[in-house]
Amino acid sequence: MIVVDTNILAYLLLSGERTTIATAVLQKDPAWAMPLLGRSEFRNVLALYLRKSILTWPETMEAVHAAERLLSGREYAVPSKPILDLVRQSSCSAYDCEFVALAQQLGVPLITDDKKVLREFPAQAMTPERFLDLA
Repeated sequence: MIVVDTNILAYLLLSGERTTIATAVLQKDPAWAMPLLGRSEFRNVLALYLRKSILTWPETMEAVHAAERLLSGREYAVPSKPILDLVRQSSCSAYDCEFVALAQQLGVPLITDDKKVLREFPAQAMTPERFLDLA
């Protein structure tokens, strides 16, 4: 199991230049987990794509259903204290710290392209490329 940031989920389900790398991450470890917050973040990405006519309504609904199927049973409520402890020791948002806290709680890596999270939590966070290099 791995925790994935919303950007990795979006790369997988919304075709683009990073879709191939996200697919490789899924093939290496198909048990993706997220905090419940990830649903809202992904819906916000979909809202932007819908409003900019990058996705149609049916494509938007297909993406949200695909995300829900992929994460079924692996979306977690994260207690506030660990999140706020991470906020105190970093300059990351509480949103970002929620992903880090979940990865710490589960004892698994957080896969992300977020440069600040990668810089501030190098023991927990890694890029998809680094994850794929680990054998």
